[in-house]
Amino acid sequence: MKFNTSPQFSRWFIIISSLIITTLILWNVSLFFDQLKEAERSKMEVYGAAVRAVEETVDIVPSRSNRDAKALARSLSGLYLKVILANTTIPTIKYNLESETYSPNNIENEDKLTQEQLALMAKEFELVNEPIPIAPGGKVDDILYYGNSPVISQLKYFPIALLVIVILFVALIYFYYLTSKASSQNLLWAGMAKETAHQIGTPLSSLVGWTEILKSENVNPSYIEEMTKDIDRLEVITERFSKIGSVPVLEEKDLIAETKAAFDYLSNRSSKLINFTLDIPQGELPVMLNAQLYGWTIENLVKNAIDAMKGKGDLSVTICRDTRFAKVQIADTGKGIPKNKFHAIFEPGYTTKKRGWGLGLSLAKRIIEEYHGGQIRVLKSEQNQGTVMQISLKLKNGH
Repeated sequence: MKFNTSPQFSRWFIIISSLIITTLILWNVSLFFDQLKEAERSKMEVYGAAVRAVEETVDIVPSRSNRDAKALARSLSGLYLKVILANTTIPTIKYNLESETYSPNNIENEDKLTQEQLALMAKEFELVNEPIPIAPGGKVDDILYYGNSPVISQLKYFPIALLVIVILFVALIYFYYLTSKASSQNLLWAGMAKETAHQIGTPLSSLVGWTEILKSENVNPSYIEEMTKDIDRLEVITERFSKIGSVPVLEEKDLIAETKAAFDYLSNRSSKLINFTLDIPQGELPVMLNAQLYGWTIENLVKNAIDAMKGKGDLSVTICRDTRFAKVQIADTGKGIPKNKFHAIFEPGYTTKKRGWGLGLSLAKRIIEEYHGGQIRVLKSEQNQGTVMQISLKLKNGH
């Protein structure tokens, strides 16, 4: 007989088994709790019986001989004392109907409590346990109120604590399930990316060879120059894909120069209906970068901005700095992003386009935040007015 040993089956088996075990434990604790309460009630009934027996002595003793009376009194007093001393945990309040007074036992600071406070406490005890009447000679003279012992009071929170532990345990398994699933997806995407880079590499090598052949022929040099640019571009893309799934090497780079290079490439190859502007400060802004992946991030943000404007509008890239961070802001005049989607747009698979996998911004977030230790976010956005995306990267020490 072959059993299902898939990871998903194992996870569900663990979760269901945990729930069954927890249910059985809670059920047993409930039975144990009821048994303890029943034992305490039996103890209180014995207590009441002892009190009742002693009080009945008042009626019995005068009718007996001196010797019998003294023996009975000693016997009942000993029993009463023994029962009283045996109860050191259960809080009790005895109410005398004739004097209308309350007598506490095993209650903290009982000598400082007023009759009004004891009356309120007796009502609280009545809600927890049914009072026991003390009726010597058949007439009820006293009522015994009693609460739960410290053991029961503490034990009643045990099922709640156990339930919290189980919930945390199930949450931990669920978290493990999500992370393992995300890890599997990451491995899949990384494998696909590396395979794509490998597949592109073969025809790319061939194109480089054909370009060299064309250079020896009577071909317009400008054509070959443009082909060379596109081949260089394909090499950059291939290198980017090959880095997915690997920890990139960061080097000290000038953020202004790297941003300008990506900006220039896209502005030269985009629609003339888009007005590109670049606002950069003088000098350099040294940061730790992987130039290939950072350029990919800028391209993703610019392409998203172009799509949001449907190929027509104003797009600006601004670089500024504060005491610790360099900030790159990419602004467009597109349709904008609803505020409740500011975080969702970075989730894998999120897209508003009919065609596309929704990976651009999730890749950008991973590149900036996981690989570069920076931050990427929607700085601001207004419906049909535009959006400003911002990248923050820590400046190199001393700048």
